[in-house]
Amino acid sequence: MAISLPGKNALVTGGGVGIGKEISLELARAGACVAVTYLSHQPDDAFSAAIHQESGHPLLALQVDATISNDVQSAVERVQHEFDSIDILVNNIGGLIQRERIVDMDFALWQNVMAVNLDSVFLATHYTLPFMSTGWGRIINVASLAGHNGGHPGAVAYASSKAAIFGFTRGLSREVAERGITVNALAPGFIEATPFHDTFTTAESKASTVQSIPLQRAGTPEDVAGAALWLASDLSSFVTGATININGGQYFA
Repeated sequence: MAISLPGKNALVTGGGVGIGKEISLELARAGACVAVTYLSHQPDDAFSAAIHQESGHPLLALQVDATISNDVQSAVERVQHEFDSIDILVNNIGGLIQRERIVDMDFALWQNVMAVNLDSVFLATHYTLPFMSTGWGRIINVASLAGHNGGHPGAVAYASSKAAIFGFTRGLSREVAERGITVNALAPGFIEATPFHDTFTTAESKASTVQSIPLQRAGTPEDVAGAALWLASDLSSFVTGATININGGQYFA
């Protein structure tokens, strides 16, 4: 069954690269209008053209520091002004920042990791919810396998922030259920072709990780995007407060 989202408007944070980019493309293929935020990974012309071709609507791309309240508020209000409503919010922004063991980590780095991975989710959700119609809405939070298993050494802060997203997802799902809004999380495992692993994972570590995956391959951004599309559709209308693990059988929650 093909998923169709005509007339729906989506905001994907960090939507210019990696997992966010593929989620944006999947939503556009389903007919949704798509807006993305970015900080350093500005959507290129090919991506913008693909969104326009797939959805029939031009891409709205906004440069935003997702950790600054006023910036996020202005961006969300701009999307609302352009689209008239925001039906789907994908909180995709996140990053390890740097590998650092807790004993060596200063408080400023800890706060930065939390701001990027957790504060960004709060801010985008806080400012978007007033523009979601009562009766239908989708919030999809991108967490991580690290939130379950703690990640690799030097990732405690990152893992903690991603684990917090599971609790945020469950709590928020109860708060907004009466409005017909569902809230779910995705927990990707080892997903290649993303800035995260390009920056922080060695070739040797990648090879070792693939060997530990029962499906014997790395995941792709498309693997995550497919799950996001399902959560954005009516096929998942009775699913809320859930976490979908996308890791090839590497970990079972």
